[in-house]
Amino acid sequence: MTSAAWPRLSGGNSVDEPGFTLAGARIAIVGLGLMGGSLALALKGHCDEIIGVDADASALAFALSRGIVHRAADLEGALATAHLIVLATPVRAILSQIQSLQQSAISNQQSKIIIDLGSTKQQITFAMSKLPAHFDPIGGHPMCGKETGGIAHAEADLYRGKTFVLTPLARTSPAALALARELAAAVGAEPLLLPA
Repeated sequence: MTSAAWPRLSGGNSVDEPGFTLAGARIAIVGLGLMGGSLALALKGHCDEIIGVDADASALAFALSRGIVHRAADLEGALATAHLIVLATPVRAILSQIQSLQQSAISNQQSKIIIDLGSTKQQITFAMSKLPAHFDPIGGHPMCGKETGGIAHAEADLYRGKTFVLTPLARTSPAALALARELAAAVGAEPLLLPA
């Protein structure tokens, strides 16, 4: 499934390469509700490709039909090509997704940056610390939201002017932190580093 609603930028090699930026990134957003959908809208024109991952087929169909994502995939399919995986689901689902990543059949040596948008950090960053070495995790918590949820209520400006907390792990690389900061700035948020 693809969408031609907005053009892809060129680029997209490896996050390990010097000079890799958000413009060259293929980003998988897992969870296309209010937060994930708004992130996808806000990232339009700032990255190479956005891949939507959601268990709800209607959310994926909506995202594709509105050009919110370039294409849809399952988690394994997204892992095969994405540089950055954003876990934009409720905390319990994020913990389950991290467990799925630990058991993933995708074990190539290309680094994958993982960031979550969960409202709590201690459990999530602990679970992230157990991920295999080819995952480069960093915790995230954008301080925004709305009373209404779901992708139908997603807004490109949801993150604008809001604080985006970033919680690096001991193993978070400088490249992952730089890309997370760049992502926060691209959506109009103010990155703030805090411990878990």
